[in-house]
Amino acid sequence: TPQPTLYGSLTRRGLSAEGVPDIAASEGFVVGEVTKKSILVSCPHENASTKFLAPFATFSRIHQKSVTCLDISSGGGLGVSASTDGTMKIWQAANGEIRRLLEGHVYDVNCCRFFPSGLVVLSGGMDAQLKIWSAEDASCVVTFKGHKGGILDTAIVDRGRNVLSCSRDGTARLWDCGQSACLAVVADCGSPVNGIAVGAADNSVNLGAPEKTPSEREIGTEGKILLLAREDKKLQGVGLQSRQPVFLFVGSDAFNCCTFLSSTYFLAGTQDGNIYQLDVRNTNAPIQVIQRSGAPVLSLLPYRDGFVASQGDGTCFIIQQDLDYVIDLTEADCDPVYKVASWEKQIYTCCRDGIVRRYQLSDL
Repeated sequence: TPQPTLYGSLTRRGLSAEGVPDIAASEGFVVGEVTKKSILVSCPHENASTKFLAPFATFSRIHQKSVTCLDISSGGGLGVSASTDGTMKIWQAANGEIRRLLEGHVYDVNCCRFFPSGLVVLSGGMDAQLKIWSAEDASCVVTFKGHKGGILDTAIVDRGRNVLSCSRDGTARLWDCGQSACLAVVADCGSPVNGIAVGAADNSVNLGAPEKTPSEREIGTEGKILLLAREDKKLQGVGLQSRQPVFLFVGSDAFNCCTFLSSTYFLAGTQDGNIYQLDVRNTNAPIQVIQRSGAPVLSLLPYRDGFVASQGDGTCFIIQQDLDYVIDLTEADCDPVYKVASWEKQIYTCCRDGIVRRYQLSDL
């Protein structure tokens, strides 16, 4: 049974000479270290601590409406984002200055990400099209057609000779970028696939054998497992090269997103706020189930030896193994934080309020 919620308040009593606020907590709560951008609060009785972190920078001019997806290039120099204002843009990560407009999808763009090179972007739209763009001149170099419903997520295999997509049509597809062709329908679930992730699987996991010899156009699929976060409350693992089922885990609600933490561990988030941590070698029972709020888990990202999660009520937090407190990324208020991206010690979020926020974690 859930414990009754403990409520408290923080009061600012003044400023120190360095401009750092002097903050006091109400009964049952203790204020720890305070900086210009962070407040550490603990509740000793519950043995719980949270560091509330304010954004280092906010970019409100990239889009006019809700920002549904974003990514940061591998060099940290560029961002790409898509919005319900109908646009997809490339911008400078340092200041949010717009560099390129990527035009060509018919309806809203659902997902966008950089290739490992940082020079090319992969996007998927409600128009069921998957597109590859040059970040340098904004040209669309490849369009993949084959899905029969909106594309909801993508993944890149190794350096990106092959890419993956999943769709409302219930399938996940493997594509060959060089010949802009579909190599395979890796999975057909009969239920929308909301999110996918690809990773190298632990050697002890039996990924199955392909029924026929893989095409020589398939590059980097061997030894990898594809995770599928499905609308029908199932989380599925499939051998990427074999196309054989590896496991099927049933959760509490629709799965929205998933990510690998290592070749052994992965995470998946549900519509009712659960984050399942599972071991790929034995998915019968989760290692742990984390729930910070009952709002939909919208994005999961590995970060150092932990992860970042964002939710539909504005909750966005970081859990790391060596930290005895949770980091809470503040300011989204109650607007959903749709996606999280990181570059070194910076974390970027995008939100329904139309703002892209950048948090600096180096001072932790």
